[in-house]
Order: sequence, then C-alpha cells, then structure tokens
Amino acid sequence: MSQPSAHAAPSESKGSKTLWQRLKKPLTVLFFLLLIVLFTLLARRIDWSEVFSTLADFKVRTLIIAAGLTLASFLVYACFDLIGRTYIRQDLGWRQILPVGIISYAFNLNLSAWVGGIAMRYRLYSRLGVSTGNIAKILGLSLATNWFGYMVLAGGVFASGVVQMPPGWKLSSSALQAVGVLLLLLSIGYLAACQFSRRREWAIRGVEINLPSLRMALLQLALGALNWSLMAAVIFTLLPGKLDYPVVLGVLLISSIAGVITHIPAGLGVLEAVFIALLQHEVSRGSLLAGLIAYRAIYFILPLLVALLMYLVVEAKAKALRIAKKPA
Repeated sequence: MSQPSAHAAPSESKGSKTLWQRLKKPLTVLFFLLLIVLFTLLARRIDWSEVFSTLADFKVRTLIIAAGLTLASFLVYACFDLIGRTYIRQDLGWRQILPVGIISYAFNLNLSAWVGGIAMRYRLYSRLGVSTGNIAKILGLSLATNWFGYMVLAGGVFASGVVQMPPGWKLSSSALQAVGVLLLLLSIGYLAACQFSRRREWAIRGVEINLPSLRMALLQLALGALNWSLMAAVIFTLLPGKLDYPVVLGVLLISSIAGVITHIPAGLGVLEAVFIALLQHEVSRGSLLAGLIAYRAIYFILPLLVALLMYLVVEAKAKALRIAKKPA
C-alpha cells in the first residue's frame, strides 16, 4: 500500500481554509440579514409612543446618577491598565495610564476591540515609550481582568438561580445554573494556578506571558466584577423600578456573551433583544427599550465624544512635542 504524500495535509488545510474564506462573507451577510429581520419584527411589537414618553419623563437626577455610575465604571476599567503597569514593571504615572484606559474603553465599546482595545492602545502606549511586547502584556492582562471578573460574577449570579430563562428556550434555567457553577470553578482554577503553579512563564507567538501573583489575580477579579456591576447599575437606574438589581445584572451578563458571539460593534440590537425577551413578562417592552436607549446614550455615545476630545488633545500634545524637538 502506498504511503500518503507528505504534502497532502498542508494541501487539504489550504483547501479547507480557502473554502471557509469563500463562505465566511456570504454567511456573515446572511447572519446580519437575519438580525435585521428579527429586529424589524421586534420593532413592530414595540409601543413607540410609550418609548418616547418614557424618554421624555426621565428626571434630571436619574440621568446624573447614571452618568456618575458611568464615570465610575470607566475609571475602574482604566485601573485595569494600572495593574498592567505593575505587571510589566514600567515607570508610568497614573496620569499617563488613566487617559489611555478611558480612551481605549470608549472606542472599544463603540467600534470593536480591534479599534479600541488593540489599535488605540498600541498607538497611545507607543507614544509613552512602551515596547510592543509590553503593550501586548498590558492588553492581555486587561482582557484577563475583564473576563475573569465576568466569570466570577456571572458564575455567582447564574448559579444562584436569580435569572429564570423563559419556557421553550434551548438554554433552561437549570442549564444556566450549571454554567454558573462551571464559571466559578474556572475562576477558582485561575486563582489556584496563580498561587500554586510552579511554571510562571509561557511564550505565545513570541510574547512572554507571566502568571501574576495571587494578590494581583484577586485584584483582577475584584476590579473586573466591579466594572460589570457598575454597568448593570447604570441600566438598573434607567429601567422601571419594578425590576430587581440582581435580575438586571444577570440579564446584562447573558446579553454580553450574546454580543461577543455575534461580533456586532457595541452589540447593537443584541442587548435590547435579550433584555426584552427575558424581562417583557415583568415590565412593558416600551419602558425597557426607552431605558436601554438612554443607557446607549449615556454609557456609549457620551463617553465616545469625551474620549474623542481626549484623543485629539493627546495627539496635539504629541505633535507639539515633536516640533519642539526638531533642530532649528
């Protein structure tokens, strides 16, 4: 029997990759078309007069509280990068770090992780003299802080059974509780690795990854969970008073995973669809949508405008510094 050619596997891999590249674009277009149909059907079932009247009835005090919680959330997220500064052991002041974190987060929320989380961080940190390898480490630690914080918080909320899934959904309430237990176990595993693992360093695509200390890992989980909690607090402030905060938090955590899976910038439509699907039996769709529209404006659009101004100021200062350094 003849032996298979040594080049057969690479050829098959290349062929399958080409097939996926051909299918990826039409499948993506089809997915977005299905979303448009879904949101159109959903929009027809919304009482838009109630939406507009609810938006008009928001009290200034409510909007100020929501804006304050948003500011607190952005500052907490920017502290992820302060952990990163300690992680890479680079002498950068907090006044240099916090603007980078705030700008990156605002662009990340609205324009995807590639623009905000990655491209913006690389540009801003390179101006501060941080090497490419260290920027990658800060980015990786920030992502870990966000999602391990998510795991420990979502694990507790899901496992508690606070969020009840509607009948007929593929994911039942008991299955959601099992997911919560799994997330808690993963969080505990991360902490155990940070405490007991003998191997502390890995190299992934040329980037050296160092396992943080248990103290730093606990700080990661605390800050990550706090940021998700503040996001939910903003939504809770803007939604009808009949809803309990733990329920709003749980639905936000579910919708966030749906937004990540769909890869839609800012999770447009996904957040609203999940909230309405899970909470429409408790409050009206119109009041839910009004609160979420206000949340979009306060947590997404307003910070993006502020971050854009901050970014322009940073670029102007960098340009002035380059001009000053030029020889006469």
